[in-house]
Amino acid sequence: MNVKRKTVKRITVVFLFITYVLLLSGCVQQGAEKKEEKVILVTAFEPFGGEEINPAELILEKLPEEIGEYRIDKLLLPVEFVASREIALAEYDQLKPDAVIMLGQKGGADAIAVETTGVNLMNAVESDGSIDPDNAGYAPDNEPLVEDGADKLYSTFAVEEIVQAVNDAGVKCEESDDAGQYVCNALLYSMLEHNNGEVPTGFIHVPFLKEQAFEEEPYMELDDMVQAVVAAIKTVKIPASA
Repeated sequence: MNVKRKTVKRITVVFLFITYVLLLSGCVQQGAEKKEEKVILVTAFEPFGGEEINPAELILEKLPEEIGEYRIDKLLLPVEFVASREIALAEYDQLKPDAVIMLGQKGGADAIAVETTGVNLMNAVESDGSIDPDNAGYAPDNEPLVEDGADKLYSTFAVEEIVQAVNDAGVKCEESDDAGQYVCNALLYSMLEHNNGEVPTGFIHVPFLKEQAFEEEPYMELDDMVQAVVAAIKTVKIPASA
């Protein structure tokens, strides 16, 4: 009788041990799978300057949740010098993405523009003296984004490859070294300064939509813009150590 009880007890202990090992193995595997998931943070801006729409926001809405091997984390930002940076950098720190792609509107452009450079400057005062405040009413006049920061920071995108990929997809695209001095530039510079080149990071400007353009002003169809951004995302190369 004692032998039977000891045998049952040993079997129970062995069973529990095996169950524990299997559960532990499953947790480790799930953790590894979660760690291996590649995520790209894609940001866009709300309408501004009296506009009712912003093509960047509409592109963000139409992007699929996954593109190739990447999960897309979408973040809509206010057109505000301070708040947009705070929100985006906080999301970056929490998410720890493998790449960052920021989208913005560039009225008057006739092509997708992949920006190469962010400058350490905020400016909402036009050359004619007119003031163009952000959506919070803030209108900086040639103020630095980061005191004693570098004058310029450069995109860590493979810009030439992205431009080629978008053009190959049938959408006009070009390289740009002037992201302006408004909120788009402020976000690009701030993100590059914040992540210090840890992951591929860059900014893409898109033209007006047809309903925004006046008279003969250039514009682009929304579907073409979405196609361009998808092509750009597929081109992004994430380092093996990321």
